[in-house]
Amino acid sequence: MMEKAKTLLLVMLVALSLIQSYILAYSMPGLGATVKTEQDLFNADPLGKESSVENVIFPAEIVLHFGGNEHTVLYPGTTFYNMILKDRIQGREFKGFQRNPANVLNWDEVRKNDIGVELRFQNGVPVELLKKLLKVQGDLLFLGEMIDRIWIFKATDSEEVRTFFFSADGQKVYESTQADLTVRDVQDYVGFGEYQPKYQMTSDGIYLPKQPIQSVEMVFPYETYSSELMQQNLFFDPATTKALYDRSGSQIYTDGKRGLQIEQKGMWMIYTNPAASQSEENPLSENVFASIEFINQHGGWDGVYRFINPGINVESKAGKYAEFQQYVDNYPIIETKNFEYGSMRLTLQQGVVTEYSRSLITLADRSKTREARWLPGGTQLRSALDHYDRRSEVVRLFPALKAAPLANNELRFIPVWAVQLEDGTQESLTEAYPAGFVPQEVKDASNFEHNPEAGTDAGTDAGTDTDETSKDSNSLFRDSDQLQNAIAPDKESKE
Repeated sequence: MMEKAKTLLLVMLVALSLIQSYILAYSMPGLGATVKTEQDLFNADPLGKESSVENVIFPAEIVLHFGGNEHTVLYPGTTFYNMILKDRIQGREFKGFQRNPANVLNWDEVRKNDIGVELRFQNGVPVELLKKLLKVQGDLLFLGEMIDRIWIFKATDSEEVRTFFFSADGQKVYESTQADLTVRDVQDYVGFGEYQPKYQMTSDGIYLPKQPIQSVEMVFPYETYSSELMQQNLFFDPATTKALYDRSGSQIYTDGKRGLQIEQKGMWMIYTNPAASQSEENPLSENVFASIEFINQHGGWDGVYRFINPGINVESKAGKYAEFQQYVDNYPIIETKNFEYGSMRLTLQQGVVTEYSRSLITLADRSKTREARWLPGGTQLRSALDHYDRRSEVVRLFPALKAAPLANNELRFIPVWAVQLEDGTQESLTEAYPAGFVPQEVKDASNFEHNPEAGTDAGTDAGTDTDETSKDSNSLFRDSDQLQNAIAPDKESKE
């Protein structure tokens, strides 16, 4: 009898405990509320458009080799660049990789004699990120590599197509022995460049156009994010921040830990968030994903950007930095000493952003004016390169734009030939000819026609400056989602 009483009492106590738990969880005011963490407050409403890794990984240029030491260079956004990359190469599979030393072939001879196509990535891209662009399968050794070139060619003395992925350290090449490519594919790639400007190569591998190249000067209206808006977006509690001013006129906001410096009359910002490093390892691919997510939340993407690996030559800092270069109307923007604009740079420690610098300018969707200008080629460009004071450090030459601020919240984009140096620095080499000037070489060419669209492929129909102003946009591809449509593998062709 006593045992039954004990059992009954125990059951009653358990039932009472369950009832009390229910009341505490669901009936007491405030006990069901969640506590807002610092991370919740820090992830403020996003500013600007979001992007993804698929939209920022693409080659800086595509080089076509015709044999007979003739070449041409295609740049992002141009018709044949897109047709080769998106409509042909992205749909093919690359697998069965074999590792070889870099000197497995005489690459100078291949470049001179064999038809083929090179996809070039500035300073290298981790294979993990490259997989967002191409269908690549490989072993762990290959998947951990950094690739700066992909070279597909048909050997002159055979009907064999060979595909090589070059490691960014210059020590290794990986041959894809099961690439889904045919001789006809390579012939098609090269055929796209038949009527494009021809380039000659210097002894150290720099491609120079034999004739002047048409470009375009543009003026864009713009707006800016206010310092108050960025303060609210970047700080845990904006009410606790203090505003300071230094002698240069910069505004500085700080909450005792983080700092936000506004420079260039409110057009450039540098954000710092010191974090103690737990490890020397900084996987670049992870930091790139983290960078993109951070930018999505804090400022967004004003147009098209390409990922650049800026730290490949600094062993102790490799993987710590991520940079994204802006494109306007097919051309990358290079910064100048007098005006910072055209890139977003981040420093990270294991996925945590410790420094973030970017422009606060957002361009209008359409340019206000456009004017055709010619970039020099041939002997004049060669002379400018030879007389450049850091000539021995040049690794690449490319058409670009440099930005100059005007009154009334406008930016002028001036076409230039730019050089890239061994340390990743980009500088202006020489500006385009004055507006309205047409080089004699162009006048003498039988197929010359004025093309104010400039920067697109040669041979396209020309319109008027007025027509172009009405239809152009701050992008690489008009009337589309721009480079995202041209690059992302999961989107349909806009051919």
